[in-house]
Amino acid sequence: MPIFSPDRHACAPSYVKLTKQPITGGTYRPLADNEDSNACAPSALSGHHGSKLYTQKSAIYAISDNASVFISKVDAPHLPETADNKSDNGAFGEAGNDNIHFTPLSAEIQLAQTDERPLMQAFEVCKQAARTTTKALSTAGHAVAKAAKTTGHAIHTAATAVKNAWHTFINFKAVQLIIKFFKKAYGFWKKRMRFSYAFYAIVFTLLTSAEVIFLQWGMYSEPKYDKNTEVSETTKILKSVAGQVTKFVSQMWLEQKYQFLLSLFALAIIYLVFIFVTNRFWIATLLFGILFTIYGTANNIKMGLRNEPIIPADLSFVTGGDSGKLLSFIPKESQSFVNGAATVLVWFICCCVIFFIIDGRRSFIYCSWKKPFASIKNFAGTLTRIVVAIASIALLCSYSWNLSIPGSWAYSFAGSLGYTPSLFDTKIDAKTNGPATTFLSLTKTKVMEKPKDYNHDALLQIAEKYSQQATSINNNRKNNLTDSTVIMILSETFSDPTRIPGISFSTDPIPNIHAIKGATTSGLMLSSGYGGGTANMEYQALTGLSLSNFDDSLIIPFQQLVPNQKNPYAFNQIWNNRYGTDGSDAVHPYYQSMYLRNVDYKKFGFSHLRTLDSTPAIKYKDTIDYSPYVSDEEAYKNIIDLIERQKHPQFLQLSTMQNHMPYTGWYIDNEFAGADTSAGLSADEHQNLETYTKGLSLTDQATASFLNELNQINKPITVIFYGDHLPSIYSTTDQDAENYTTLHETDYFIWSNTASASSGTKLNPSSTAYTSPNYFMSLAASHMNAKVSPYLALLTQLQEQIPAASRIAAAVGGISSGDTTYLNASGNQITKKSLNKGTKQLLHDYELVQYDMTAGKGYLNDTDFTKVQ
Repeated sequence: MPIFSPDRHACAPSYVKLTKQPITGGTYRPLADNEDSNACAPSALSGHHGSKLYTQKSAIYAISDNASVFISKVDAPHLPETADNKSDNGAFGEAGNDNIHFTPLSAEIQLAQTDERPLMQAFEVCKQAARTTTKALSTAGHAVAKAAKTTGHAIHTAATAVKNAWHTFINFKAVQLIIKFFKKAYGFWKKRMRFSYAFYAIVFTLLTSAEVIFLQWGMYSEPKYDKNTEVSETTKILKSVAGQVTKFVSQMWLEQKYQFLLSLFALAIIYLVFIFVTNRFWIATLLFGILFTIYGTANNIKMGLRNEPIIPADLSFVTGGDSGKLLSFIPKESQSFVNGAATVLVWFICCCVIFFIIDGRRSFIYCSWKKPFASIKNFAGTLTRIVVAIASIALLCSYSWNLSIPGSWAYSFAGSLGYTPSLFDTKIDAKTNGPATTFLSLTKTKVMEKPKDYNHDALLQIAEKYSQQATSINNNRKNNLTDSTVIMILSETFSDPTRIPGISFSTDPIPNIHAIKGATTSGLMLSSGYGGGTANMEYQALTGLSLSNFDDSLIIPFQQLVPNQKNPYAFNQIWNNRYGTDGSDAVHPYYQSMYLRNVDYKKFGFSHLRTLDSTPAIKYKDTIDYSPYVSDEEAYKNIIDLIERQKHPQFLQLSTMQNHMPYTGWYIDNEFAGADTSAGLSADEHQNLETYTKGLSLTDQATASFLNELNQINKPITVIFYGDHLPSIYSTTDQDAENYTTLHETDYFIWSNTASASSGTKLNPSSTAYTSPNYFMSLAASHMNAKVSPYLALLTQLQEQIPAASRIAAAVGGISSGDTTYLNASGNQITKKSLNKGTKQLLHDYELVQYDMTAGKGYLNDTDFTKVQ
């Protein structure tokens, strides 16, 4: 029976007739459905007899009637019907059953069907994927090429349009006239003259001299006279700022002192460095003028605020990102000076720019980096520029590094021009030798002069000597320092103003602290600073080291020394040794990088330095009225918080900011404006004094409340309270050298709460009336009846022999201003020569210890010299 299968060959025309060819000896097996794609192939026409060829108008197809395959009979067990059988059967339907005869396949045929078909299918998949990928890449390539072509065409079109518009524009007659004008002008421009080197030399000399005079001008202030004092006009002229500057210049003719030329030489070296490095005279002139105008202005402001000039250590404020904070310290009376300097600087910049434009000489030294060997002239110029640039830098470095070293070429050269270093007091040094010379002489810091007998054996002997002294002291003491919390409070510029000659008020500004001082250990502290020096007092109080032992070139240890030390010692480490890193903490209600405190306190071993910008920051930071600084009341709250948070005793350091200058009428209700009865002061002095005194009154009240709160805490607590220095607002008093010591004395007291065994203790006033900050820890140990370390034993004995010592400028009673100021128990100055042999030996031992701890080899680190027994 004929079989019609239109679905079997989809590529064949309709009505295809298929016939079955009977062959004996075998059976017919229908082809698989997946072989349909090959049914129409030409190869199918040669495999059978019954093929039919149909022709139509559209196409020719060769149709095979071989719808089944012949399989010879073999003896094999009957195999079950496979999935292929089922699918074939399903494909043909009932009409195909007549042609299907199931006969078992041989093992070889089954293996071929199992292995070859998946491999062929995988190959076809890979082949198809490759074709698809190739086609996709080709399509993408064509798309990119087309886009690039389109973009290029658009750019070309736009460029052509711009070009045409430009040609149209320049073809206008008016534009042509302008072009012709500038072409002619350019010809003259190329022929403009080059300024001569003689003109450069004149500008160089005038500008350098002007900057020296400007710097020196900033070192002086107009004197103030009492209304009842008669002063001649000649005296007023000579003591005025103009008169003092004139004297500084003219003394090279009148007194054969050449400090003006010395300052001129220092600035000239710096000017030459700018010229030879930039190789552009007017650019170098611009940089030099801007630098020293800003330096002179800042120097004048610092002299007014801190009574000292700018030194290299101050540059850490700029590099540390604190320059913006320093601007907040500029007082109102300096604002007009700043505005005037800014105006002059603007005009100066304009002049330099104009001269740079009209000067035909571009290079100060002819040279070319692009073609250095183009000619002998160019090669010589390039080589000369390199040599002089290196030589100028080397000269500046050598001069500044050797200026403070006796016997060096720079020291000898400066000495021949009248150089007399007074680095112990930078104000005196800058006024005498010029601020530029002072600045350069401090660029290389020497910590201390090495004692002649400094060696390992000498330090071991000192450690043993004062270990025995500590044992002797501790035999009479029952308490331990670390059993109590000790709070060291540096109160910014705190000092009784009524002790200053000419200052008086109708009411006591600090009655509470006067009462506290009368009931506990107290007295006056000799400060090395006036108007500034907070960090120095802080350093001496924390370490027990004296500024008077350091070299004169070491001005601020916090900035010049501590950051370079590996393991600097501080008293907080006594508590750290017992309680770990939580044994000490610090609070400063300002910014952490001022004076590099963030670096120094970490080196000292404090667990934190909590400031406005630290992590964690201080919690309490409110201000009073218009004051920009955190109040003392808020600062004390941060200390209370630390005490309540910690279970064990600790060492706490607080440096306040409330009474920091400038004093610009911050307080709304200032009763001291009416209580000021001071005489002989200017209006500015009165305003500063009244604002400052109001701040002291607020500190007085806050301190009393703080101590009352400490009395409510059931923990032994001792407070060391001291003012760091006086503010520089006593300009009338400062003019009298007899008042120097008074202007360096601040108030201090040591107090213990009711939970402390030393509550109510007051040491003999004869031994505590005067002291210096390096003795505070040993005095506190005496006040607390606490055991000491060998180091504290040394300080205890030294304080008994020399109650106060500091490096200040005090020329009183025949004592030269270069000597350390020593005070006896009565507050009178004594000379080092007048000390007995035992006291001199104590001082020498102290110097050996300080050298070993700061600049030496640290022999004492291997001993128990700083450990409490």
